[in-house]
Amino acid sequence: MRETGILNTRHAGDSGMATVAERVGADPERLWGGTALVALVALVGGSIAFPELVYDRFIWHYFWGPVQADANSAVCAVRPGGVTEYLSSASACAAAAEPVAYPGYTLVSEVGYMLTLLFALTGVVFLMRRLDIGRKRSFFYALLPFMFFGGALRVVEDANDTPGAAEALISYPWNALVISPVIYFTVFLITLGAVVAAVALERTGTVADYERPLFGFGVAVLALTLGYLFWLAASGAEGVEFYPQVLVVMLLGATLAAGATWWLIERFAPEINSGTETIGFVILWGHAVDGVANVVGLDWMTALGAGPNLVPKHPVNQFVVDFTASTLPASVLAVTGDAWPFLLVKLVAATFVVWVFEEGIFEESPRYTMLLLVAVLAVGLGPGTRDMLRATFGV
Repeated sequence: MRETGILNTRHAGDSGMATVAERVGADPERLWGGTALVALVALVGGSIAFPELVYDRFIWHYFWGPVQADANSAVCAVRPGGVTEYLSSASACAAAAEPVAYPGYTLVSEVGYMLTLLFALTGVVFLMRRLDIGRKRSFFYALLPFMFFGGALRVVEDANDTPGAAEALISYPWNALVISPVIYFTVFLITLGAVVAAVALERTGTVADYERPLFGFGVAVLALTLGYLFWLAASGAEGVEFYPQVLVVMLLGATLAAGATWWLIERFAPEINSGTETIGFVILWGHAVDGVANVVGLDWMTALGAGPNLVPKHPVNQFVVDFTASTLPASVLAVTGDAWPFLLVKLVAATFVVWVFEEGIFEESPRYTMLLLVAVLAVGLGPGTRDMLRATFGV
């Protein structure tokens, strides 16, 4: 009976997948698996056949090198002769021969991660079909704690870089598991384990539905992660402080920004949110957290008595700051700061995404729609949680 239900679900609720199969004349799951295999063979084979060109100058330069540099607290990493070295001064990095990898993201890596994410989401849809889950909106809310958890776990690595906390936690190469983008795979595997465990509890009759234990697992791992950060602050670990005023200002600012945007949508263009309903507000709030965390963290930490201002780690954030600084006069910047346009960009982008998810999409392909909504929230709330907690704990 369970198998019959799964088959019916595939026909009734995943018409988008059926369309793909009809167009290419192949089973979509096999097509996805074949594409993944071809990409893997191309990258591995290219790295073996042309190591300097494919691995050193592409894979390492844009993807793995920045992770290594970040994990080793280096200003940059270089790879002369195929051997990775870590440099601790900006002048040495500037004088080094390419490839040179700096901690953080590049435009190439961000595009690569975005394409990988979209491809991976399709694979997750196939898994969800096998498990016969993810059609209801409650699935979105059940995964909400894991999005906070991802950002909080990244702050554990930030705290690991501070003196006094490093010995108490993890060192390279294991700390690479909690550095972007590897941390996304770490969080994914933990979340996947929680999903499988929750579904198993439902199938064995232990619980009525899997969403509640899944939400509980998320709350548990989030509580453990936050508990560790609070323990670091309470134990007096060097470089880790607790600034509650920053947390309050960020949460209040994000809620006010999202609430104002929501009111404008409901008042003047309710059709924007006719499909997502309350999920739309959660998405707006999650991206508002990211926007406000950047504004406060980059411009107002000193004013709040919470240590020095943070520095942007994403190219988009840096571009917004540089553009504002070069456009507005110094007298205006002294009052407004130079990061506030990022909040507007986040709110406009989130509003546009919410508008895209019209009601018909939920009926045609509910699982893929739910995963896309989770991804949309995660790319805002995950980094936003990290920036908010970094500022809150001064790491």
